[in-house]
Amino acid sequence: MQSIADGAKRLLLGRPFRSDRLSSTLLPKRVALPVFASDALSSVAYAPDEIFLTLAIAGISSYVLSPWIGLAVVVVMAVVVASYRQNVRAYPSGGGDYEVATTNLGRTPGLVVGSALLVDYVLTVAVSISSGAQYAASALPFLAGHETSLAVALVLLLMAINLRGVRESGRAFAIPTYVFMASVLGMCAWGFLRAATGDLPAVESAELELIAEPGYEEGLTGIVGGFLVLRAFSSGCAALTGVEAISNGVPAFRKPKSRNAATTLALLGALSIAMLMGVIALANMTGLRFAELPATQLLRDGVPVGDTYQQDPVIGQLARAVFDTAPFAFFLVTAATGLILVLAANTAFNGFPVLGSILARDGWLPRQLHTRGDRLAFSNGILLLAGAAIVLVVAFDAQVTRLIQLYIVGVFVSFTLSQLGMVKHWNRHLRTEADPVARSRMLRSRAINGLGLALTATVLVIVLATKFVQGAWIALLAMAVLFALMRGIRTHYTRVAAELEVAEGAAVPRVLPSRVHAIVLVSKLHLPTLRALAYARASRPSVLEAVTVVVDPAETKALQRSWDSRGLPVRLKALESPYREITRPVVDYVRALKRESPRDLVVVYVPEYVVGHWWEQLLHNQSALRLKSRLHFIRGVVVASVPWQLASSEGADVDDAGLAPGDVRRGAVGPAPAAPRPSSPPQAPR
Repeated sequence: MQSIADGAKRLLLGRPFRSDRLSSTLLPKRVALPVFASDALSSVAYAPDEIFLTLAIAGISSYVLSPWIGLAVVVVMAVVVASYRQNVRAYPSGGGDYEVATTNLGRTPGLVVGSALLVDYVLTVAVSISSGAQYAASALPFLAGHETSLAVALVLLLMAINLRGVRESGRAFAIPTYVFMASVLGMCAWGFLRAATGDLPAVESAELELIAEPGYEEGLTGIVGGFLVLRAFSSGCAALTGVEAISNGVPAFRKPKSRNAATTLALLGALSIAMLMGVIALANMTGLRFAELPATQLLRDGVPVGDTYQQDPVIGQLARAVFDTAPFAFFLVTAATGLILVLAANTAFNGFPVLGSILARDGWLPRQLHTRGDRLAFSNGILLLAGAAIVLVVAFDAQVTRLIQLYIVGVFVSFTLSQLGMVKHWNRHLRTEADPVARSRMLRSRAINGLGLALTATVLVIVLATKFVQGAWIALLAMAVLFALMRGIRTHYTRVAAELEVAEGAAVPRVLPSRVHAIVLVSKLHLPTLRALAYARASRPSVLEAVTVVVDPAETKALQRSWDSRGLPVRLKALESPYREITRPVVDYVRALKRESPRDLVVVYVPEYVVGHWWEQLLHNQSALRLKSRLHFIRGVVVASVPWQLASSEGADVDDAGLAPGDVRRGAVGPAPAAPRPSSPPQAPR
């Protein structure tokens, strides 16, 4: 069974990589772009939708502001991209916003950034996968009603692909990401060309009338109208999610890392801006109508279209109109859009494990997250992200409209604190820098980061004001809980380190136990028991006794007769157990020995079977496991497991590839030698 499990693991994940192959997993820019930018690029598929949905609340007249809102989003994106180009040059180690905030602002702001980014990564997976599942359900009717199951399956699929390693996941996702970019940019270019020649048709929804929701009949007037514009802007800022992923993933780039990361950031910004503004412009040119409540807000001949009306996403409507004479191109755009929404989660699957590894290195998260798996990916972080995202998907029933309100809060918290940290970074260096050329470069960088701080802080205030009651409070609560949890983990690690530390100059304790009291646990008189007795006698303890627990008096008497008949030179002591327990009488007996002689060392020898199949483990060693777990809490007690290899364990310690699972992490380069089996059963101790 073990070999089957190992074979399945190798089939899913591939052969393990040696540690010296880490450099071969680094990414060139052409692969890094789809790996780290798929989240930001995919936002083009829903950021325009969010802008039009929000403006539609005030009626069709409000659509005149959509290009200006898009332009405001573009300005923020350009400044943030330029700011992060300074980040990756100054901090190329991969800590990203967390490292910038921790180094320049202190541990607490750094931990706030870390918790915000971790929450945002989980939400990225949940939102992207849920959006892709709903997109697939609208295209394939037989999936309707099964969006949650489909979303969970997609999360597991992405998890399996990423467990194979960053380079493998990049290759798998590169082609679909490039197809999406080419198809959207091609749609925009072809649409503008048709518009220039007067041949651009209107979208299907253009024939409908869009009316305002109750309370907004006067349009965007007064405080309410201004608040709605700010809400549309904050929704459009979803286009910025994922920009920070590149700064967290700098170590995954090929050398020169900082330059390649900065170039990838510039490409990401240019592509996102071009696609976002292209889609918004085309939507206005084709007369698009896109309502939050289409059944009641959209009218045909003065009558609401009702619940039977199927409202397609913005890009879907545009592709159908622009490629009305080329159905293949329409299907290509819609398929690529649906796929990129799923692949967007891959950015989080690359960013979350790296950030988790850095936080674990600093003691804020369990140290297992800092360990690379057999494929040199941070496997534990990938598994943790997948599990958290699945919980969110199931809890919110894969509904994007419910999840999107939790979104972008965390990323703008990290944006703002990161830019503040960079401003302090340049201020600190300017105080000691005398070279005029270097000072000029630093002043320019500080100006860029200062502008980024002003814009991201403004957007953060707008996001909190417009989205708090709609669900952003949940994201803030999750950040607070995670912050407190990480503080608790760090406190635990600090306390344990202090408890175990040998003080400087302190003398090493030389007090030895006064005596060694050895106990061999006996359930039956068989070969494992004889081996345990032999090992115990070989250690030459001060006192040696065999102990059994009276569960069945008749069996205990038979055991005693057999013991005496063999003439074993070790006394067998029977512990009474009125309630037929095994663990408690042994623990009580050991505690009594320690009370009588506190300076004695008590060694308990436990015979155990070594089995080769998982189901055999369920049938053996359960009592020994419970007993050992209790004895480990008693000071001055050592538990020694004495293994007895059953026939089924032959060869189970070596897998088909010649490496035991985890050997790559331990530095093994060949199969572990099998433990020698005794040529003959152990003789009774004499």
